[in-house]
Amino acid sequence: MIERLTYLWPELSLFVATCVVMVLGLSPSKETRRLCAWVSAVALLVAGGLAINAPGDPSALLPNLMPFTKLLVAMVGLVLLMLLAGTVDREYEADILAGRTTFNALRSNRAEFYSFFLFSLTGLMLCTSAESLIWLFLALELTSLPTYIMVTISTRGTRSQEAGVKYFFLGALGAAFFLYGFALIYGGTGATHFSDIAASVRANGMNPILTLGMLISLIGVFFKIAAVPMHFYTPDVYQGAASSVSAFLAFVPKTAGFVAIMTLCAAIGWEYGPHGENLPEAVRLLLWITAALTMTVGNTLALRQRSVKRILAYSSIAHSGYMLVGVIAGPGDTPGAFSTNGLAAVLFYLLCYGFMNVGAFAVLAALRRPDGSEADDLDDIRGLCQTHPVLGWSMVLCALSLLGMPPLLGFMGKLGLFYTAVNAGEIAIIIVLGVNSAIAACYYLRLVVTPYLERPAEADVLAVEPARVVSRPVAAVISAASVVVLVFAIQPLLSASGEAGAVAPPSAAPSADAAVD
Repeated sequence: MIERLTYLWPELSLFVATCVVMVLGLSPSKETRRLCAWVSAVALLVAGGLAINAPGDPSALLPNLMPFTKLLVAMVGLVLLMLLAGTVDREYEADILAGRTTFNALRSNRAEFYSFFLFSLTGLMLCTSAESLIWLFLALELTSLPTYIMVTISTRGTRSQEAGVKYFFLGALGAAFFLYGFALIYGGTGATHFSDIAASVRANGMNPILTLGMLISLIGVFFKIAAVPMHFYTPDVYQGAASSVSAFLAFVPKTAGFVAIMTLCAAIGWEYGPHGENLPEAVRLLLWITAALTMTVGNTLALRQRSVKRILAYSSIAHSGYMLVGVIAGPGDTPGAFSTNGLAAVLFYLLCYGFMNVGAFAVLAALRRPDGSEADDLDDIRGLCQTHPVLGWSMVLCALSLLGMPPLLGFMGKLGLFYTAVNAGEIAIIIVLGVNSAIAACYYLRLVVTPYLERPAEADVLAVEPARVVSRPVAAVISAASVVVLVFAIQPLLSASGEAGAVAPPSAAPSADAAVD
């Protein structure tokens, strides 16, 4: 166990920063409390730097997953951090500054909010380092539990509290599912370490208990990625929470869920069976049906929405379906080659989705209605390119990238999913993906036409104003710029994701560590 500390330096740096932030946020000094965001930023920079030089784990089923994913988490985390500024305690801090009240640590949420932010990112990084079912379960819960509180305290209204309650109870249901599934996987193999599970499957094949455990585990993890049938909470929670927290939910739990799904599928292999099936048929069928339903449900329900948050929520559901196509395609026959590696396509798509989705939410977070609530309705962004050009063009670029319009980054991500699935012979699911991409154009183009082509009425001009949090439009600009600039660095990104998605062949027999489990 001691040697695994070599792989955990990014997580340790975030944990140290979390402890510091807990103390700083409770200080009576306003200047000291403001350091919470700066300490968090430094911690993410340090974690990203450590991830760049971090070694891969040769004993893991996905040996090079950790460096790539942890660096991705640190990069997107920095943009999310800029977006989170001003989410909690804005009115309270204003009252203190005006002398209407004095500081009371019990009423302040700054320390808890930034601590939960760092805790959740730490849990996500730990998911990539997971070597066993127990580790993965704890990491998934560390990722999710802070988000329940973040949703609840993100606004002062009752809608965020309602969203937090819905999110918590459905999250508990999802956790119960995949924990029970993990128990069945252990019962079917006698092992908790993924390498031992893989060796047991290679030596003895799949048995009914193991198959049932995999199916139940995947259904539970579907909650993290907002896939059908565990998607019901998504639109209500995204709309009820602050836009900054909704952006956080759209990336962090989803990334943790896909890391868990890829790790679980790698444990049973993509070449099991006498005829070399991609996955055990029951598991493959579950993923196939879920991918098709998730794409279709997400895109069709988004068509009838006027709330931009709900549109992006259903979009998030649909994108989970897209990425499941890469999981179905599997790692391919050439380790490290992006062109045939569906897992590499998923990891690259997570990078694309992280920036373009955060950018869309950042535009909403940067706008305020006269009553102090965040912009949400389509009327709030009508003519935005004329009234607030920076925010308007940021929304246009991010929406076009989410659509997959060439030559933006989202197009490259979706092309990778198409290409790897075609190489894997998954033609039927490719047709479903293509049809759903066309359906998605209907609502994404509304997010383009409304701010760009429609002229704002006088009432619309007065309806929204900048939120006066400087870092939020900066986050929107960085996200919008990334969907253009990163296209010029596409080859190094594809190579890095290809290496990260390579699956090591399992050993022929269980190791001695299986007896310890």
